[in-house]
Amino acid sequence: MQSPLRAYWRANVRLIAILLAVWFLTAYGVSILLAPTLNQFRLGDAPLGFWFAQQGSIYVFILLIWIYARRMDALDKQYDVHE
Repeated sequence: MQSPLRAYWRANVRLIAILLAVWFLTAYGVSILLAPTLNQFRLGDAPLGFWFAQQGSIYVFILLIWIYARRMDALDKQYDVHE
């Protein structure tokens, strides 16, 4: 049986790994690999692939920070290490 703090740390690392994978897929996959396909569409005056590489990935990053903060608050309460 693992200690509660070890389980807390494992849950924290798992969350970070998932969020980093999403960030990588967004930054590399969508912004680079799918850019030619996305550039067929436009968002305002900019091609969608360019817009997503410049702005969309930043919005996704901010969303990931928000998700991390919310999920860590829940984990802190679950493992009784909250403030």
